[in-house]
Amino acid sequence: MLSVVFMGSDAIALPMLEWLAGEGARQARLVAVYTQPDRPAGRGQKVQPNAIKAWALARGLPVLQPEKLREDELARLRELQPDVSLVMAYGHILRPDFIETPRLGTLNFHASILPAYRGASPIQTAIACGERETGVSLMRIVPALDAGPVADLERVSIRAHDTATEVEAKLARACVPLLARNLPALAEGRLVFREQDAAAATYCRRLEKSDGVLDFGRPASELAARINGLMPWPAVTLTLNGQPVKIGLADAVPPDVCHTLYDKRSEPGTVLGADAEGLIVATGQGGLRLLRLQRPGGKMLPAAEFLRGFPVATGTVLPSVPMPPLVSREPFGRKPV
Repeated sequence: MLSVVFMGSDAIALPMLEWLAGEGARQARLVAVYTQPDRPAGRGQKVQPNAIKAWALARGLPVLQPEKLREDELARLRELQPDVSLVMAYGHILRPDFIETPRLGTLNFHASILPAYRGASPIQTAIACGERETGVSLMRIVPALDAGPVADLERVSIRAHDTATEVEAKLARACVPLLARNLPALAEGRLVFREQDAAAATYCRRLEKSDGVLDFGRPASELAARINGLMPWPAVTLTLNGQPVKIGLADAVPPDVCHTLYDKRSEPGTVLGADAEGLIVATGQGGLRLLRLQRPGGKMLPAAEFLRGFPVATGTVLPSVPMPPLVSREPFGRKPV
């Protein structure tokens, strides 16, 4: 039976941990969980444990929360004598000696189809870039950013109205079959890792609040993908009637349909009107349909319901703001695994 240390700080790993503690317990034994220190969270900014710590404590597992991975933490990891460390969304950059301590190495579950979207925001960026498929890659950790060899991949679809919330849930579930089918091969020393094609690599970065803007000169399909990918955070916010309004979901009205129903000469950013599904805004190509909206202090509502209490005049012109790039052929900077 494999002795396993898990390192992670995000709820995306909970289905995998549940499997390890349940059906997977016949093959592996969790000996400890490493996670980020307790941080302020929520509206009240109260210090509280993250979902991984809460899960581990409920099952009586040792929980380690180092602020930094120093020599004393390395000594503690060596005392655990793990066969393998499994990592997903931990939030620390692992030193080489931490990576090399487990007998079978340190494996990472990265939420993209590597070598695409290496870096800190692969889920959001894949959606925002209009991808229709993503996945979880099982890889060995190496010092270079998400560049380690890959053993296997579990793919998931991205539907037109999927936000980062829905896709993250799919990826969380995808970790279970990925681990289940590879754990026996790992234990028996027959798991094969293949080097990534470095020439095909793309990189994403940590998202910021300033990313939640729109350049209406871009095609509607591109803007809808960005809105959906950045939901729930940092979320795209527009100023409507002088108030910041968060956009929770969007899609695109094809140019031919848009031009039939509305004045094709309208400048990008012009509110063209509303249909039964949403508020439609002119773009550089087609119409952007805003499907869910939220006022400050209010609930996220379907557009029709929102507009009944917050009408937006046809002809209103929303200003365009340059959109910071989310993806690059070169690393934006080294990020935590």
